[in-house]
Amino acid sequence: MRHIDGLDGLRSLVGERIGESAWVTIDQAAINTFADLSYDHNWVHTDPERAASSPFGSTIAHGGHSLAIIGGLLQQIFRVDRTRLILAYGFEKVRFPEAVPSGSKLRLVVDLAELREPTADAVDAVWRCVVEGDGFARPACAADMLMRYYGEA
Repeated sequence: MRHIDGLDGLRSLVGERIGESAWVTIDQAAINTFADLSYDHNWVHTDPERAASSPFGSTIAHGGHSLAIIGGLLQQIFRVDRTRLILAYGFEKVRFPEAVPSGSKLRLVVDLAELREPTADAVDAVWRCVVEGDGFARPACAADMLMRYYGEA
C-alpha cells in the first residue's frame, strides 16, 4: 500500500499513476449477493441456464457491481495520511464498456487526474478509476471518483 503524505503529498501526485489493486474474482455467488442488495434480479445476472443463450454466453455482473468495488479496491492501493476527514462524494463520467461474465477477474488501476482546492483546509481529488478485466479488450468500468480530503487540524 502506498502512503501519501497529506494534502501536499496529493498536490505532488497530480497526473500520476497511483497504483493497481490485487485481482478479485467476481463469481456467481458475488453476483447473486449484489442482486439481493440492489434488488436487481434480472435473469442475465441471476439465471445461468437462461443467460447461457444470451449474447454473453453466461451470466454477467451488474454494471453497478463493477462500480461498487472501486471504493474497497482503492483502500488496497493507497492511503492519504495526515488528514482529519475524508469524504467520498460522487462519481463523474461513469461508463461500463465491457460486460463482466461470471468468474471474471477484475482489478482497479487508479491515477490522480486532478486536484481542486475548494477551501483553505481541503482539497478535492478526482481519481481516474479503471476496472480492468483479466483478458478483456476494454475496461469493465471507467469512472472518475471524487473525494474530499481535509488537512490536519
